[in-house]
Amino acid sequence: MITEKIGKRIRELRKETGLSQEKFAAKIGMDRTYYASVELGRRNISIINLEKIAQGLGMSLADMFLGI
Repeated sequence: MITEKIGKRIRELRKETGLSQEKFAAKIGMDRTYYASVELGRRNISIINLEKIAQGLGMSLADMFLGI
């Protein structure tokens, strides 16, 4: 499922930052439980929230989706 692929990619990129889910979610202004469900592929996340995550990772949406 695409939501699982996106979640896996986001999780990998977040881990590269060295931040926990809780710290990363706080950094981007997102509830930790919502963010965790994104990483697990359980959310049909909006493009606005995908952009928040990409900005928090310091990359473009296009780069965030590389390899999916």
